[in-house]
Amino acid sequence: MSLSYRNLCLSLLATSVLTMLVSNWIGYHIAITESIPGVLILAGIAFIGICLGKLIPLKIPAIVYVVLFGLLISCPISPISSTVVEQTGKISSMAIITVVGTLAGIGLDFKSFRKQSWKMFIIAILVFTGAFLIQAIFAETFLRLTNG
Repeated sequence: MSLSYRNLCLSLLATSVLTMLVSNWIGYHIAITESIPGVLILAGIAFIGICLGKLIPLKIPAIVYVVLFGLLISCPISPISSTVVEQTGKISSMAIITVVGTLAGIGLDFKSFRKQSWKMFIIAILVFTGAFLIQAIFAETFLRLTNG
């Protein structure tokens, strides 16, 4: 059974909504009923951004439209910005990152990864470790510079 692009997007959005609600509830003890408006706003932003990516005939990734639409409705000149900021502020950023990490994992192609030699595994570990260490060094440096 093959999913159409529309059905795939809708199922991923529904899964993302449920995952964010549960992550926010379990990890941060924020009631699901309190999280629903913010999660639905985030899902709406994602949905509209994806639709804009399909409707506008430019070769720009949909994530750009999602980010731009989110910025537009949350900036101070937007009439709904206070509601958007208030409701989405109840959602922990780690609950959102949980969803992003999960969806990023869906895109991994393990069959092609297994076809690579064992050296590719070592290279991947070195790249991930190096990226983590560099990010940690930058974070520590900027925290010290800003007295954070």
